[in-house]
Amino acid sequence: MYIKKILGAIAIIGLAVAAYFAYFIYGAMLKPNTAFNNDEAYIFVPTNAKYAEVREQLEPLLIDINKFDALAEQKKYNIHIKAGRFVIKKGMSNNDIINSIRIKNGIPLKISFNNQERIENLAGRIAFQLEVDSLSLLQSMRNPEFLEKNGFTKETALAMYIPNSYEFYWNTSADGFRDKMLKEYNRFWTQSRLEKAKKLNLTQDEVISLAAIVHKETAKVDERPRVAGVYLNRIRKGMPLQADPTVIFALKRESGDFNRVIKRVLYKDLEIDSKYNTYKHRGIPPGPIFMPDVSAIDAILNSEKHNYIYFVANVKNFGYHKFAKTLSQHNVNKREYVRWINKQGVNR
Repeated sequence: MYIKKILGAIAIIGLAVAAYFAYFIYGAMLKPNTAFNNDEAYIFVPTNAKYAEVREQLEPLLIDINKFDALAEQKKYNIHIKAGRFVIKKGMSNNDIINSIRIKNGIPLKISFNNQERIENLAGRIAFQLEVDSLSLLQSMRNPEFLEKNGFTKETALAMYIPNSYEFYWNTSADGFRDKMLKEYNRFWTQSRLEKAKKLNLTQDEVISLAAIVHKETAKVDERPRVAGVYLNRIRKGMPLQADPTVIFALKRESGDFNRVIKRVLYKDLEIDSKYNTYKHRGIPPGPIFMPDVSAIDAILNSEKHNYIYFVANVKNFGYHKFAKTLSQHNVNKREYVRWINKQGVNR
């Protein structure tokens, strides 16, 4: 009888322990522990982060951070932190959360960039979207060995980055970003595009440098093939490109002030001694003055066939241009434009 009582007591204690353990398991592992109202929240865990840094981001998102701490310690997450971008969905338990934030590199995100004027601007744009800092990116993008190995120069380095949206892990390194963009560049240059460039007797860098001018000349995508045709006609005739955007770039480059706004190119500006001044130097500039859209690049490769040599802004159809085959015809169009811009009081 005495033994039965002891066994009964042990059984009751065992049930109590099991109940407590079950409660702990439910409370610490399986019970929903999110405190936010949105469908999901994101945390960004830096490379070499400590648990305290992760905890600081999680605390405002959780109902009970202490229970999360207990499970994190039990599952040894607190000493095996993974860097990256992670998603936490509404209603997740502590166990779900730990499983979601211990995936290597986390989940990728889409980054985008376009219309950057210099490699420095691109580095800043990417650093705003990824963990890596702009200085590290700039050093990687300008690495002389990398550029030489892949056929680029410091002037053409920007040409490697084709504007678009791309998937990256948030903790991608500077070299990792650069190397993936080289693969994307090579993927962009399909056999069809390469053959079209060859027929124009242009290198890939020259196509992009010329596309940058076309992009700057017109914001109208449907007009870009016609503007591209003008510049290709000038090249065939051995004429200088005489592109105002290259002069503006040269002026900014000389002053070091790329935030400077220049709305009008003056005759005195055409005398600037710069290899980017296409009034003084024939041929395509040594590198792109801008990051052109894909539409501008394809406008060069699929340019309109015509005999136009000149063009000037059309003041009766803003955004578009008037095109001319002769200088006399162009001068008539130009006088109309000059009269209009003088009335606007645009002196610079």
